[in-house]
Amino acid sequence: MTDKLVRYEVDDHGVALVTLDHPQTRNALSDDLLDDLLDALEEAKIDTGVRVAVLTSSHERIFSAGGNLKAFADDRPTITKYAGLDRFPRLFKLIGALGKPVICAANGDVLAGAFGLALACDLVIAKESVRFGCPEINVGAFPFMISALIYRNVGRLKANELMLLGELVSASEARDLGIVNTVVPDAEFDDTVRAWARKLASKSPLLIRLGKDAINTTRDLALGEALDVLQAQLALAFTTEDLVEGVRAFREKRAPEWKMR
Repeated sequence: MTDKLVRYEVDDHGVALVTLDHPQTRNALSDDLLDDLLDALEEAKIDTGVRVAVLTSSHERIFSAGGNLKAFADDRPTITKYAGLDRFPRLFKLIGALGKPVICAANGDVLAGAFGLALACDLVIAKESVRFGCPEINVGAFPFMISALIYRNVGRLKANELMLLGELVSASEARDLGIVNTVVPDAEFDDTVRAWARKLASKSPLLIRLGKDAINTTRDLALGEALDVLQAQLALAFTTEDLVEGVRAFREKRAPEWKMR
């Protein structure tokens, strides 16, 4: 396939806009789309001019319908299907290890595997009209690849309800569950996403990376181990010029000039 299913653009504020762009399939997470998404995020990771990534969709009502159901039921050998399953774990791990904040700009329904994609992001902004959930069980499937993310973000009983009943929740319900940061009227959505992304881009890229790396490393560690890692990260932060510049700018009541070192 020559046409990219994911658009990648960087604005002059260092915001990388990563747009799922296969509306004919409601941005189904096919192998080709996932490969393009992995490529786009790898580009954001290595591009020193990028300070934050925003995931969104070109579809009017759907962020993504999730996994490619047609591929689930096709006649390819099981071993062929199995070989492609590593894309989801690689994607979720890459978002955690990106070193830059990732915003899920949920401008349409976030379903099935895409629900896991949203939960892998650092921040989620949702249109008032959108819904979230994992309806796979309704077609004889189960959200295997995203269940670990659901359990890390939603209480056990509600997580079970979402996965076993397959019912969707509104954006406001998702916010009440703690899986959406903010819900905004549809007409204000683009401006809100832009404002959040630019606010993140104004922070020290170096300290953001150190902080995100610390979160990614320690989230599943025992408390004692986590504190040891965090102490080492704080000590590393003390060696940076950006920490000194940030404090100095605060005291001098001016905008900081990040050195990124």
